[in-house]
Amino acid sequence: MFRKKVLLLLLLMVIILLVGCLPGDGKNSVDNPAGFFWGVWHGWLAPLSLIIGFFRRTIRVYEVFNKGWSYDLGFYMAVISGFGGIGFFRRKKKND
Repeated sequence: MFRKKVLLLLLLMVIILLVGCLPGDGKNSVDNPAGFFWGVWHGWLAPLSLIIGFFRRTIRVYEVFNKGWSYDLGFYMAVISGFGGIGFFRRKKKND
């Protein structure tokens, strides 16, 4: 029971830390656009951004102020690898 509580607390702390780096949080601007690595980060956080975006209108799935192609590449690489990685956790059925 104690172990579950500690894991839940750690998960909650990680989510709170991640929320500080969502697209549309005001860190990026025209003078300071998001680049490739921010694209990767925002791609990994896309599902979380979508959920939080329902409650906070300023949070977006995609950073509007970005450097263009390099941000797009990082974003889509992260989205594809993140959602494709879910398949590794599925159990394969054994053929009888």
